[in-house]
Amino acid sequence: MGSRMTDLAQVALPGVPDKRQVAASFSRAAASYDSVAALQRAVADSLLVQLPADLRPQRWLDLGCGTGYCSRALAQRYGAEQGLALDLAEGMLRHARPQGGAAHFIAGDAERLPLAPASCDLLVSSLALQWCGDFAAVLAEARRVLRPGGVLAFSSLCVGTLHELQASWQAVDGHVHVNRFRTFNTYQHLCAASGLQVRALQVQPQVLHYPDVRSLTGELKALGAHNLNPGRPGGLTGRERIRALLAAYEGFRQPQGLPATYQVLYAVLHKEF
Repeated sequence: MGSRMTDLAQVALPGVPDKRQVAASFSRAAASYDSVAALQRAVADSLLVQLPADLRPQRWLDLGCGTGYCSRALAQRYGAEQGLALDLAEGMLRHARPQGGAAHFIAGDAERLPLAPASCDLLVSSLALQWCGDFAAVLAEARRVLRPGGVLAFSSLCVGTLHELQASWQAVDGHVHVNRFRTFNTYQHLCAASGLQVRALQVQPQVLHYPDVRSLTGELKALGAHNLNPGRPGGLTGRERIRALLAAYEGFRQPQGLPATYQVLYAVLHKEF
């Protein structure tokens, strides 16, 4: 099982961003994040609805807590006294900590959790794990820190996210301008091989609309989720290329505006023993 998970992880997401760059980008975006995070809040709400109704965790972890939206929601439901909030980005933790929601805010990596084995009953992660290069390690760590009967619930992004932006850039040049994401099949294989029981795994597309391309790219930057992939072009983008991008994206325009599709994955996994 272990070698199969490693093989899948290695082919799942080539050219993943450097973790230091991811942490730095989201740290810089901490102050602006909440002002443009309507989709992120909606996805978190949809994920929390999928938690087992009879779950009564003694200790829970918000994995990739960001500005703490999920942490505060979990605290309202289960109490903050035994709640943990963890993020790779120190800036996000500095922003979240004063707002409360968890007993401890921890700087850490989902692929190497700084937690003892069998120390949590619930792990929740909303729109954070797509930045992890080794998703098999994330699942192994979740299984390690969960107690028997514990639950891992997460949302992430799949291939097809921002496909309109990607296709529009493809019409301009051959560079990487949009972050890479795993396929749904890869998530299926990795979850099935994790040793956790898959209770739910599905993709629900979410489409946002913008008046123009700059509104979309400005929002991505404010979220800290702009292009972080290796192979992205450096320096300033020329005016001619920008005009070509705008013209290409106009081909996707709908009555509501320019669409931006997010392929949102929801998963609930259970540790039996």
